[in-house]
Amino acid sequence: MKGRWNSRVVFMVLLLALLAAIEIAREHRPSFLRPDLHLYAYVSNTADGTLSIVDVPRLATIATIPVGPSPSGVRAHPTRKEIWGVSSQGGFVWVLDAKASRVIAQIYVGAAPFALDFSPDGRRAYVAASGANSVTAIDVAERKIVARGRAGRGPWIARVTPDGELVVVANRDDATVSLLDAKTLVPVATVPVLPQPEQIAILPDSSKAFISSGASEELAVVNLRGGVSTANLDLGGGAASFVLKPDGGELYVPSPGAHGLLIMNTWTNEVSDYLLLGMSPTRGVLTADAASLYVADSAAGRIVPIAIATRQVGKPIPAGQNPGACALTPGDDLLLVVNGDSNDLAVIRTRTASLITLVPVGRRPRDLAVKVF
Repeated sequence: MKGRWNSRVVFMVLLLALLAAIEIAREHRPSFLRPDLHLYAYVSNTADGTLSIVDVPRLATIATIPVGPSPSGVRAHPTRKEIWGVSSQGGFVWVLDAKASRVIAQIYVGAAPFALDFSPDGRRAYVAASGANSVTAIDVAERKIVARGRAGRGPWIARVTPDGELVVVANRDDATVSLLDAKTLVPVATVPVLPQPEQIAILPDSSKAFISSGASEELAVVNLRGGVSTANLDLGGGAASFVLKPDGGELYVPSPGAHGLLIMNTWTNEVSDYLLLGMSPTRGVLTADAASLYVADSAAGRIVPIAIATRQVGKPIPAGQNPGACALTPGDDLLLVVNGDSNDLAVIRTRTASLITLVPVGRRPRDLAVKVF
């Protein structure tokens, strides 16, 4: 009798555990995600030259793909079932077929590329090669180079204007910004800016670009239609990254030196607000409705939520060691955060502002992209 009772208890415990697992899976599976759709996160691992593929609903890494030494600049193509990135040490762009989870192309662009950008229609990819002082345009469908142009010295990053007319290039070694014709990559203008220009944010109407400096606490404003620098703004702290509001009205600037978030009015070119966040705010991501901003504090190992309308700073969310790149899943249900020191991906439920789990990835993860297909 006692043995039969123990068997029933064990059976009930296992049944309850199974039901709990099913309920948890349903809880963090986005409502829009049909059974025939996949929601994957792609994490580049700089120390081992790989890309980790994380099945987000299953909370598991399902593949680790070699993509080349020092992968960076991971981007999900907006219309194709592809993930693009660069190998900074290899000097090439790699293309991953999302459905097959395999690399289908390598395109050599020159020494030391760090990032890439897609044209608004998704037909071209643009890459600055800092070791070659060049910018390359790639036909996405054909996966071949269709134009190559000269930039300044040490082009760090290239961004395409929303109207698709210009490529804006930050040249870190000669303190300039190059403006290139997006179709031909012929230089249109060279604009002197601040020392070591790095990050670029471009307004939706393609009228202005904001450029951060890696060597000062200032930010440069460039008139793209006139090809001139119009202002240098003192931020009171270096800019780690930019997050632009969809309507272009505000630019959010996490600043480790200022230990907070600088909020800039892009119409008046003024810092309109400041929020104290913590030790070292570095990266951030904005919800689709621009209501909430999540900022990674890399030194404190946490995510700080901010209500944009009220400027209210919420309770920090633990996220792992050295959180950096962030991304929201479609519908803003889940926040994904790369942790560079603990080698994992934090999965956070935004509705409850709580950490669900840490998914192990490769060594020294850096960049992140999310794709539904």
